[in-house]
Amino acid sequence: MAHPAGMGGERNQGGRVPQVRPGRRLLRPLFTGLAFAAPIAPASAAPASDVFAVLAVQDPSVLIGLALVVGLIVFATTTAIVHLRYRRQSLRREMAAFGEISRLEAQIDEARALLMAEPQIVVVWRDPAADPEIIGNTPAFTGVAAPARILAFGSWLTPASAREIEAAVDRLRGRGTPLAATLATQDGRFVEADGRPVGAAVVLRLRDITGVRLDQAQLEAAYRALDAESSALRTLLDALPAPAWVDGEDGRLRWSNAAYAHAVEARDASDAASRGLMLLDQQSRTQAEKAHAASLPFKARLPVVVAGTRRVLDVLEVPAGGGAAGIALDATEAEVVRAELAQVVGAHRRTLDQLATAVAIFGADQRLVFHNAAYARLFDLDAAFLDDRPTDGAVLDRLRAARRLPEQADFRLWREELHAAYRAIEPREHWWHLPGGRTLRVVTAPNPEGGITYLFDEVTERLALESRFNSLTRIQSETLDALAEAVAVFGSDGRLGLVNSAFRRLWQLDAAMLDAHPHIDAVAAACRPLTADAAVWARLTATVTGIEARMPTEFRMERNDRTILDGSTQPLPDGATLVTLRDVTDSVNVERALVERNDALVAADHLKSTFVSHVSYELRSPLTTIIGFAQLLDDTGIGPLNVKQRAYVNHITESSAALLAIINDILDLATIDAGSMALELTEVDVRAAMDAAAEGVRDRLAEGGIRLSIELQNAAGSFRADAKRVRQILYNLLSNAVGFAPEGSTVTLSAERREDGVIFRVRDMGPGVPPEIGARAFDRFESHTAGSRHRGVGLGLSIVRSLVALHGGTVSLAPAQGGGTLVTCIFPLEAGASRDAAE
Repeated sequence: MAHPAGMGGERNQGGRVPQVRPGRRLLRPLFTGLAFAAPIAPASAAPASDVFAVLAVQDPSVLIGLALVVGLIVFATTTAIVHLRYRRQSLRREMAAFGEISRLEAQIDEARALLMAEPQIVVVWRDPAADPEIIGNTPAFTGVAAPARILAFGSWLTPASAREIEAAVDRLRGRGTPLAATLATQDGRFVEADGRPVGAAVVLRLRDITGVRLDQAQLEAAYRALDAESSALRTLLDALPAPAWVDGEDGRLRWSNAAYAHAVEARDASDAASRGLMLLDQQSRTQAEKAHAASLPFKARLPVVVAGTRRVLDVLEVPAGGGAAGIALDATEAEVVRAELAQVVGAHRRTLDQLATAVAIFGADQRLVFHNAAYARLFDLDAAFLDDRPTDGAVLDRLRAARRLPEQADFRLWREELHAAYRAIEPREHWWHLPGGRTLRVVTAPNPEGGITYLFDEVTERLALESRFNSLTRIQSETLDALAEAVAVFGSDGRLGLVNSAFRRLWQLDAAMLDAHPHIDAVAAACRPLTADAAVWARLTATVTGIEARMPTEFRMERNDRTILDGSTQPLPDGATLVTLRDVTDSVNVERALVERNDALVAADHLKSTFVSHVSYELRSPLTTIIGFAQLLDDTGIGPLNVKQRAYVNHITESSAALLAIINDILDLATIDAGSMALELTEVDVRAAMDAAAEGVRDRLAEGGIRLSIELQNAAGSFRADAKRVRQILYNLLSNAVGFAPEGSTVTLSAERREDGVIFRVRDMGPGVPPEIGARAFDRFESHTAGSRHRGVGLGLSIVRSLVALHGGTVSLAPAQGGGTLVTCIFPLEAGASRDAAE
C-alpha cells in the first residue's frame, strides 16, 4: 500500500523508514536570521534605557526606528519559540505515524503471506471502469500464468459451473447480492466461491475445497448427476410406448410409466401402484420369481392383454435392489411380419426356382442354404449332394473335378479371390470361360445377414449374337460411308444418331460436332448458311421431331452454289427418322434442257402443222380449179384436142389428183391433231371395203404387173366403223405395199374376224423393212425407198395409225415369214359399241 502524502518519509528497498533528527535542521535558519536582524552588543555598553533616552533626546525618529527594531526582534523571538515547539510536536507525531505505518505494512505483508500460503484467489473490484485486482496463485487454478485468465470461467470450470458463477458475479457487481457456491473445474477439482461487497469495493474469494468439505462437495455433485440421470431415465421410460415397471422387495408395484398404466387400464401410475395392478399373469410372475431367485433375468415372449386387446410382448425383467425392473416390448407386428416374411421367402424361393438364371445362396458358414433347379441343371449336380448342404469349397472342388470351372494355373489363389466376396460390401462380377467354349457371367452379391448369393448366367449365345451384331453394325457403317447419297439418322429425341461421310462432306460439317450427337436444330443451324431456301430446314425439323402423323416425305432443296438435292424422310420403327439426300444437279439440268428442247420441238411441230394445214388449204383451192379446167379441156364438147395436147391434159389431171391426195392427207392429219375429226360410224361391209380399196390401186397394180390376192377367210359380214376411213386405211396400206412389191409379185389383202375384233393384214413380197426403220415407219414424213420404186412424202402410214387409233384399234408392221413385210390392223368390236353408246 502507498504512504499517505506529506509524511516526509520514504520507504527503502527493505520497507523500513529512516530515522530523522529534525531539531538541528530546523533551528539553524532561525539563529541565522536573528544574527542578521540585530548585531550583538559589546559587553561594556550602556543599559538599553539609557541608550533609548539618549537617542530620543537626540532624534525622535531614531527612537521610533529603534522601537520598531526592538518590536521586530521580540516578535521574531516569540515566533521562533512557537515554531520550535510546533516543530517538536510535529516530529513526535511523524515518528509515531512512521511507526504505525511500519507496523501496518508488516501486518499487510504477513496477511499477504498468509493469503498466498492458502490455495485461494481474491478478486477485488474497486472501480467498475477499471480492471480488478487479483491476489493469489492463479496458475494453480487455471494452469495459465496470466492472472486475468481466472475471470474467464468457461476456460477452467465446467459449463454448468461457469454459467452459475458468471450469473452470480453479475448480480454481485450489479446489485451487491452476496454469493456462495461450490464450483467444479474441468480437471475434476471443486472450488468454493464466496463474494460480498466490502465498502465501496466488491470482493470475490475462490479457494480449493479439501477434506470433509471436499467429500461433501463430491457427494453433492454425484447426487446431482445421479438425480439428473435418474430424472432423465424416468422421463425417457415414461415417454416410451412400451410398458416399464419397478417392483419392490415385497413384489408389489413401486413405479411404472404411462404406457404401463394404459396397459393395465389405470388412471395413472399412482393408481396402478395403489391398486397393485400387474401386467403379467400369475404363471408368468412365478417363472420370473424363479429366475430372480437364481439371480438370472427373465426373458419370454408372452401373450398379454393390453388395454383390453390381446398382444404379443417380449418381456424382460431383471432383479434390481431386492426387487425387479422390467420392460415389455410389443412384438405383435414382429410376429405378423415374421409370418409374412416366411411367406415371402417361400414365394421368393419358388420364384427363383422358376428362373432360367442359376441361383445359389451360401450362408455365413459358407454352407449351401438355397439353390434353384437351374443351378442343378447348369452344373449337372446331384440333388442328394445339394440337399446335404455342402460347403462352397466342396461345390467348387466337385465342379473342378467335372471340368465345369475355368482352367486356372493356381486354383487355390483363384478360390481365395472368389471367396473374398464373403468379406466384401459391393457385388462383384466374374466371367468364367469353361472348357468346351461355354461362357458364364457370375455375380457374387454379399448378403446383409452374412454369406453370399451366386448368380450364374450362360452368355455364350448372347456373346455370339453381340459379336455378329457388332460385325453387322460395322458393315452397316462402312456401307453407309460408301454410299454416294448423304444419310443421317435422327433419334426420337431429335438428336443425331448416325451419319455417313457423304453427309458431312455435303454440308461441310465438323466431325467433332457430329460425334457429339447434336440436336437437329444445331445441325439445321450449321447447314442453313449453305441453303438458298432456309424454310426447308424448318419443315425437315418439324418432320423429324413430330410425334403424330409420321409419314414418309420427299422434298427438294437448292444450295447457294446451285447444287440441287432431292431428299426424303422415312420413319423408322424405333421412333427414329432416316433422312437421305442425293445430288441431282446433273439430272435436273439435263431434264431442264430436255424439257426446254421438247417445248421447242412441240412449238416447232405445232408451227409446222399449222403451216402445212394453212398451205394445204391455200393450195387446195387453186388445185381444184386446175383439175376442173383440165377436165374441161379433156371434154370434147368445148373443142377437139390433138393427141399431144390430150396427153398433156391427162398428165396435168393425174399430177393434180396425186397432189390433191397429198393435200387431203395433210388436212386429215391436221384435223386429227386438232381433235376435231369425227367418225361417221355405220355398218361397214368387210368385203365391200376391201374391193373398194383394191379398185383404187388397180391402175398401179397393172403398171407394175403385180397381182392382188384378197383372202376373206371367216370375216364375212360387217362391223361398226367409219366406212370412208376404213377404205382410206386399206387404200394407203395397199399403196404402200404396191410401192415396195417387186414386179410380178403378189400383194395379199386378208381379213379375219375374231370375238374381240376384225383384223386386216396386208403383205408384200418386197425387200422388207429393217428394224431400225420399222420403228419410225409410222412417223410423219418418214419415207424410205429401201431400193424399191416407192416414192412418197411419208404420210400414208402416219394417217393409217391415226385413223386406226381413232377407231380404238392398233396397227403394227413386222417382217413376214418367207420374206416381205406384213402390216396388221385391228379394229375392236367393243370399241365401236362403246362409241355408239357415248354418242
